[in-house]
Amino acid sequence: MQTLKAVSFLSVLLVGTCLAASAQDKGAIEQKLASKYSLTKTTADKSDIVTAGAVLVLKKDNLMMVDVTSSNLFQNTYKDGKITQNALGKLSRFHLPSGFPGAPSVPQAPGTTAAQRTWVTGEKVWVTKFEVKDAGVNVELYSDAINDIRYRAVVNFPFKGSEPIGDQAARLIAEVFDVQASDDSGDKGGQQPAAAGGGQAQNAPAAASQPQADAAPAPIPPPPPPADEPPPAPKTISLGQTKDLVVANFGQPGKIAKIGTKEIYYYPDLKVTFVNGKVTDVQ
Repeated sequence: MQTLKAVSFLSVLLVGTCLAASAQDKGAIEQKLASKYSLTKTTADKSDIVTAGAVLVLKKDNLMMVDVTSSNLFQNTYKDGKITQNALGKLSRFHLPSGFPGAPSVPQAPGTTAAQRTWVTGEKVWVTKFEVKDAGVNVELYSDAINDIRYRAVVNFPFKGSEPIGDQAARLIAEVFDVQASDDSGDKGGQQPAAAGGGQAQNAPAAASQPQADAAPAPIPPPPPPADEPPPAPKTISLGQTKDLVVANFGQPGKIAKIGTKEIYYYPDLKVTFVNGKVTDVQ
């Protein structure tokens, strides 16, 4: 009897140890993925971004995302090289009426028939969470605002075969997403030009010490000063101006930041936001 109790105790202890080790392994995999695809932090209501992470560029078509205000979070699955949706996602393509069970209950997006959107190759999203499960890894995604609507979704990458789950997760995610390379916008600075006439100043004492063979000619009076020119018009920034025009008027910014489709130029007293290379906001 005592031997049976001892065996049972050891069995429970072994199972508990295995579960703890598995949880640690999953946490390590999630941290490793987050180190490659840095996470984006959103507000509690998911209406905006608090801290921007890596921008992911989609390499596959057919990623369905839904308005962040919707309670229906569409589940996408990546398998055999394709992204597919769960039953709710497939039904939603028929644009069910709002009273139908399971139909999206969010407002319609401008220009669409429902507050959902299908992303294709080349479009960009943010990643907000990695969650490693026994059967696969879930990747939670978030989008920039499109027609004033932000979207979110989950993509499940199921595991199969004997390949270690950490290596398998990294390989599968890399098949679907690339990380957008960040531009080096740091100001490299430059060398200051040498003072004008510096070389002549060094030779001046030698020239002065040479005896003058002839008397210096009478000085020629300087020409009259030119007429005063009107002061230049003040430099301004208006909506729709290009980046080249802004830089021509105000010079290179002290700092450039890129957030999704936006590009922000920081000047000492100005913050200029560009979208598609044109001014959309000035602060």
